[in-house]
Amino acid sequence: MPTWTIKVEPVIGAGVDEVMREYFTEMGLRVLGRPATEAELQAVLVEDPHHVLGPPDGEFLVARGDKGEFLGCAGLRLLRAASGTAELKRMFVRPAGRGAGLGRGLLLAVEQSARRLGAARIVCETNTQLTAARALYTRHGYEETGPYEGHGKADHWYVKVLT
Repeated sequence: MPTWTIKVEPVIGAGVDEVMREYFTEMGLRVLGRPATEAELQAVLVEDPHHVLGPPDGEFLVARGDKGEFLGCAGLRLLRAASGTAELKRMFVRPAGRGAGLGRGLLLAVEQSARRLGAARIVCETNTQLTAARALYTRHGYEETGPYEGHGKADHWYVKVLT
């Protein structure tokens, strides 16, 4: 069973851009049902940059294995249009980290970060095809809600009041 640590790291840190390309490549396969083209990958990185997941209004958490390998990540940012609300972004677990509770660990760490940044609730968006993500959210108290200031091709939106 793999073990890991989860820590806040710079969203511009070593390897992050590579992992974001991996994330969007997998999302393209799963959501679009086909590989994303290079032009589509470039466009989504411009339209929805991950660099906003840093201070002062966000954090980027990275899960690393025993040897320092990048196993997964999750970010959050405070939504300026919705006071007291943080948005979960870029939750991704690489294949080497799957099946051992790392998604749960990242989700709980993001919720702690959101509280630390002063958020009273957290929102996220996902797609029908991402059944494991949707199940994770509902298992941890997230409830379906209507769209918020999201982007992309989401068709499910979730909210959780942080206590």
